[in-house]
Amino acid sequence: MPHRVTNFLRTSSANPPHRKKKAAAAPGEANGNSSSDPSSTTSGSSRTNSLAPSPYSSDSDDHHHAVKMPDHFVDALRRYRRSLTFGRRSSRSSALKLDWRIESPPLVFHGTPDVSTGAIVSGEVIMDVKEDKVNIGSLFATLSLNTTHKRPRRSHCSACQHHPTDLKTWHLLAHHAPTTLRKGRYLFPFSTLLKGHLPVSLDTSLLSISYDFTAKAIVVCGDGTSCASVCLERSLNVRRSLPQSMYPHHSIRVFRPTDIRVDGYYDTVIYPMGPKKLTLRLTGLMAHDEDNGKIYLWRLKRVLWTLRENMSTIAPVCDKHAQAARDVVKKKRLNNNLNETGGDDDEADDELAKKSETRTERRILGEERLHEGWKWDYTDGTVDMELYYCINQAKSHSRQPKHVCDLSTGDGTDVTHSLDVELVLSREYAPAGKLHQAQSGHVLRMSFAVVLTECRGTGVSWDNEAPPFYLDVPPGPPGYPRDEGRGLPIDYNDLEPLDAQRASVEPVELPRRASSASSVPHTPPFNTTAHSSLP
Repeated sequence: MPHRVTNFLRTSSANPPHRKKKAAAAPGEANGNSSSDPSSTTSGSSRTNSLAPSPYSSDSDDHHHAVKMPDHFVDALRRYRRSLTFGRRSSRSSALKLDWRIESPPLVFHGTPDVSTGAIVSGEVIMDVKEDKVNIGSLFATLSLNTTHKRPRRSHCSACQHHPTDLKTWHLLAHHAPTTLRKGRYLFPFSTLLKGHLPVSLDTSLLSISYDFTAKAIVVCGDGTSCASVCLERSLNVRRSLPQSMYPHHSIRVFRPTDIRVDGYYDTVIYPMGPKKLTLRLTGLMAHDEDNGKIYLWRLKRVLWTLRENMSTIAPVCDKHAQAARDVVKKKRLNNNLNETGGDDDEADDELAKKSETRTERRILGEERLHEGWKWDYTDGTVDMELYYCINQAKSHSRQPKHVCDLSTGDGTDVTHSLDVELVLSREYAPAGKLHQAQSGHVLRMSFAVVLTECRGTGVSWDNEAPPFYLDVPPGPPGYPRDEGRGLPIDYNDLEPLDAQRASVEPVELPRRASSASSVPHTPPFNTTAHSSLP
């Protein structure tokens, strides 16, 4: 049976031996040499099949069980293959091509979301018409903010996973009738202001936020009964930059019951590129016991720093699954006896539903162990050290950065960073001028909150940009040389304002002229005195 399926699929290209046998058998059949007895034909075919080396060898020269595919089935298969995504494009869509060009600088929000004025995005949509004449029904572009939850509350629901928000829509070409464009290139400008409170672009295992620009052109066919669409999809990278403080932050930690004190100096705002410095000063490491005559000393053995990233987000639900989530929360409240009165508190149920679906993730951006690099001062028992920490930039199998800048949105998404430092100390004592290691140790753990942001570089906010200044343009008009024949130049400041005096005089309708010049008496010229004597 498998050989019949193989022959059915290979009917479009018959083997050359089969064609030769058919061509050789055609003259014999024309001369009457072929047997007309059906029994002989059946027996001959059965003997031929018995000599085949394998029942599955469909390429044998003596095999004649190939069945031709019906023509209507071939046409249907071709139409199906053309309808697939990897098939040939339509000729109407290939007559038009869309592209874009961004003219604005990189999109960077300067400052915190409360004080940032946003960023301006401007550019042009480029339409290349390849045919002599194309009818365009409409052309519009949309800038949208797409939030995708990679671990939604309902994994099979697309509404719970994707949350798009349209920020701006441009109707670049919209008329009641189709617009005819000839072959050439057409430019359609667009611009908008992104508000400073909007989130930045990010891509993590929990959440992804992207700014997508989509342009779509509707091409009308010649008869007007069918249309084809040409789409352009691009993404914008939006970042945020915070200014660094002029002086480092001073943090003091005291570890009881000991007298150890740690002073830390560090920058609260850090950039991803380059190393960052943390200065530590440990005091109170030496103590004197006058009763026993011993000196106790805490010796620093090891330093470990770790830069962590903490991310939390709330997986929202769509309207379809919102009621089911409330029912689950109410059931939990009744089981835990949280609502003794049995009343319904919708706001409390919604809040508990959000908290129960919180997604968290913690990542390590960089870490290092240090066994040396600090300076001891045995006179007063202090240790001074400077350590440099950095971020592992690239992911293991991706070109995208591993880190995500600090973020806080109104829908419950928070990204924070912290620098954790661990100091391992061992206690030693000296009874007779020689140090002896004791069997006690101490581990000091500290956490410094840092804000990770993008480097601002040389760019400034759009509202702080100064107008262009041209060095070759003088502050006033050029001066002309004086002509001795004309005398002194005219001082225009001392002239009388004649225009204002003329404006105060009301216009008077002049008398009409007669057809004969001899019958019209001589009239003196018009002046202000004659005008005042008129009735």
